[in-house]
Amino acid sequence: MINSTPPQATTLGSEEERVDAIVRSGPGGAVAVAGIATAIVIALWFAFYLLVFLPRSV
Repeated sequence: MINSTPPQATTLGSEEERVDAIVRSGPGGAVAVAGIATAIVIALWFAFYLLVFLPRSV
């Protein structure tokens, strides 16, 4: 729920250790989203180049 208190981690002792564990896990999801977006942009560029630019230049 929105107003409920977050669960406390019992495996890690201090708050600093919990923060270190979160930072070690890294931004994997953000890197995946950025990679997919980049692949889509490159695919669209190649599609434009092959389907529009090359036929007009021949």
